[in-house]
Amino acid sequence: MAEYYEAAIQFDHVNYSDRGTLILKDINGLFPKGKITTLVGPSGAGKTTLFKLCNRLISPNSGEIQIDGRKIDQYNPIELRQNVGLALQSATMIRGTVMKNLTLPLTLKGSELTEKDAKELLQDVGLDEEFLNRNVKDLSGGQRQKVSIARTLVNKPKILLLDEITSSLDRVSQQDIEALIVRINQKYGTTIVWITHNLTQAITIGEYSWVMIDGELIESGESSFLDNPQNDQVKQFIKGDLA
Repeated sequence: MAEYYEAAIQFDHVNYSDRGTLILKDINGLFPKGKITTLVGPSGAGKTTLFKLCNRLISPNSGEIQIDGRKIDQYNPIELRQNVGLALQSATMIRGTVMKNLTLPLTLKGSELTEKDAKELLQDVGLDEEFLNRNVKDLSGGQRQKVSIARTLVNKPKILLLDEITSSLDRVSQQDIEALIVRINQKYGTTIVWITHNLTQAITIGEYSWVMIDGELIESGESSFLDNPQNDQVKQFIKGDLA
């Protein structure tokens, strides 16, 4: 199935070890360009480690990763991280206002975010412009996550990696974020890769899915395969027999 997709990120025989422990084992596969890919598997499967490889927070011990057809080590790290955005479950904020947090990625480059652009970013994530001057400590979990995603969008990344961004939110906030991610994908054509423990979310939001177990890519394809997996390990995982 994978051959019908253009790859935003391609993995070829990627291995990664940490202090003698093999965490990722011969990963071969792709995240399709312009699609929403959901990435599921038990805790400790190597999903977050894979994300760290995708924006060079760490490097593989062997194998090759390509971003948009270009070897990842050919990118300047700053250029790479502008193209490959990462939003985490924790939605870490710096002290101060929403505006101060939104402008942070440009401040680090010696540039500034205009108020007009900041308001447009808030609009993109479904927040009113009056949030600009709010202190982040006064935001709800869902609002913080929206600001975190807006901040990730400042650099207009081609690829957005989302690591469990709704796992600590209530159902209403979770649905807001799901709708937001679909909207970003459709409006900008952004490639989205989303680690989630929520299988319903993985099937309904994802167009393409990966299942990782014990550091290996076990099965991948259009997300509908999660309703009827062919692999016995994946069947066990879907049934909840794997932690």
